[in-house]
Amino acid sequence: MILRPVALCYNASMKPSEALAAHRTELRQLVIRYGVSRPRVYGSVLSGTDTDHSDLDLLVDGAETTTLFTLAKLEHAAEELLGIPVSVLTPGFLSPKFRNRVLERAEPL
Repeated sequence: MILRPVALCYNASMKPSEALAAHRTELRQLVIRYGVSRPRVYGSVLSGTDTDHSDLDLLVDGAETTTLFTLAKLEHAAEELLGIPVSVLTPGFLSPKFRNRVLERAEPL
């Protein structure tokens, strides 16, 4: 078997908020499939300031079996689904400088 790199094709004309609105249900199902919980949106999509160059910031709670590979695979699958860049983090990976503010403001997916 020959492994070839996968090139993601982003939809350069779509804002993350638009991609999320079009695929929210599928994204929720994807999160469940990867065994993480409490998916929340934060960042520019939440504040309404996203542009077609923004990414979707997704915050999730990991399970005991969640690894960085799990989060990376989820991020990649979400990018393929939405056609936009996605950042998936757990609260522990948020910078201490703004962690509390993000946790207070993040809204459920």
